[in-house]
Amino acid sequence: QVHVAESGGGSVQVGASLRLSCAYSGGTSTKYAVGWFRQAPGKDRELVAFVSRASTIKHYEDSAKGRFNISRDKIETAVYLQMNNLKPEDTAVYYCAVSRSMVPGPGESDYDYWGQGTQVTVSS
Repeated sequence: QVHVAESGGGSVQVGASLRLSCAYSGGTSTKYAVGWFRQAPGKDRELVAFVSRASTIKHYEDSAKGRFNISRDKIETAVYLQMNNLKPEDTAVYYCAVSRSMVPGPGESDYDYWGQGTQVTVSS
């Protein structure tokens, strides 16, 4: 069992930045692919970005390209999502998810362990 915990959410103004953190531990492996998803009110949960298990691939959905950056710490126990130039449409609960796959697909079913989520609210 892998324990996943997000932090770093908050309420900010349009154009501000936030850095979300995802700490993960446990399980039989030390290497996992990690993704960030978000769920806005009344909408389905959607992928925002992921980093592959070997950290060789970083994928961003169109909504995140050019504004968000996903990174992993050197000891591979945390992944970060730096979010810049935030917009009201970025308002959502952000979830970190861990996958045993080398390169996970875009769906929720491609991820094995989930955090509880952290709220991001962007107001104009």
